[in-house]
Amino acid sequence: MANIISIVGRPNVGKSTLFNRLTESRKAIMDNQSGVTRDRHYGYGEWTDQYFTVIDTGGYVVGSEDIFEGAIRDQVELAIEESTVVLFMVDTMTGLTDLDKDFANVLRRFNKPVYLVANKAETTERYQSAAEFYELGIGDHIYAVSAQTGFGTGELLDEVIKHFETAGVENPEEGIPRIAIMGRPNVGKSSFLNVLTGTDRSIVTDIAGTTRDAIHTHYNAFGMEFILTDTAGIRRKSRVKEDIEFYSTLRSVKAMEESDVCIILLDATLGLEGQDLNIIGQADKAKKGIVIMVNKWDLVEKDSKTADTYKKALLERLAPMNYMPIIFASVIEKQRIHQVMEKAMEVYKNKTKKISTSKLNEVMQAEIEKYPPPANRGKYINIKYMIQLPTPSPTFVFFSSNPKHVKEPYLRYLENRMRENFDFSGVPITIFFREK
Repeated sequence: MANIISIVGRPNVGKSTLFNRLTESRKAIMDNQSGVTRDRHYGYGEWTDQYFTVIDTGGYVVGSEDIFEGAIRDQVELAIEESTVVLFMVDTMTGLTDLDKDFANVLRRFNKPVYLVANKAETTERYQSAAEFYELGIGDHIYAVSAQTGFGTGELLDEVIKHFETAGVENPEEGIPRIAIMGRPNVGKSSFLNVLTGTDRSIVTDIAGTTRDAIHTHYNAFGMEFILTDTAGIRRKSRVKEDIEFYSTLRSVKAMEESDVCIILLDATLGLEGQDLNIIGQADKAKKGIVIMVNKWDLVEKDSKTADTYKKALLERLAPMNYMPIIFASVIEKQRIHQVMEKAMEVYKNKTKKISTSKLNEVMQAEIEKYPPPANRGKYINIKYMIQLPTPSPTFVFFSSNPKHVKEPYLRYLENRMRENFDFSGVPITIFFREK
């Protein structure tokens, strides 16, 4: 990521609104409540054929009652360190505050070009009041903008892109496998991401709901590059109490829909609960690759048969969605963490696997001869041939006579034989029958 803009400042000055404006998206959650953004949040933008990365950060504050305060400050400073340009946002509606002055002193520790952005300048009065921020001594010009309407952002970007040494890449994530880390709140998703990346990429506490936005991270391993997304924990609808959590859940579901493979974490001490089944069912319905990671395995009392017994019970409850690999791991003890990622990449390869028509027909016609489709109401079914469709997940069309008389048990038989012969572990398979 060569051209990087970080947006920083105290809470509730409009950083996430500007982030959404520059990335032309609604990726960051916005709310009048301060402290909504906690982790670093990445997006991509373009201005006059210059491509760049934008980092949204949490509000920098000292001495508040927010238990995440220290961790948010660390995330802000990490964002500044990796930036090409820093946008220091202040609020013309509230005016200059002591916290703005304190943060200006923090920015002076970094050798980065800083632009002072006075937000919420929708009226003439507020536009003119932006002059009071010259007292901060940051730069020789104040950019009065409205992140909400876009006023003034063009002039700001005209100056910012002068610091870019290259034109950048339109979307550095294009074509890279996406892996979403999913699960209920407090199962260890953010800790898992931090162990993999070796950094405090996401804030971790024992409090359920710490992660709010879906946090994207580039990761290189096993000779491949992919994108990891840490998501907010998904609760049952009846337990979602506030707008922020509602939008966090929406972001998690969207991250799942945009992913290729979902690593779904379970809490070993709680087993498979109803909400776990709901999350797995959503991923299955969306035709995503799935790996089940049973976290906190170190907390379970076990003998030589515990894992086999646990796995058997899980697969019985998951049926018929029992095609996904299950790995017992511990983020705290760093047990089998990389094995989970290796399996996720195997599942990605299975999901994108293409079977030649000749091989598909050779193998599956032999399986059909062993167990032909049973007649239904006197209608005999003769399967002529089959093809794989060019879809994001494995989808096959079987051409036959009387296709509407093929019943679910035989479809299940064909699916199992395809998994056995072509290794579609962790991937939902779709089979259609068509008249021939």
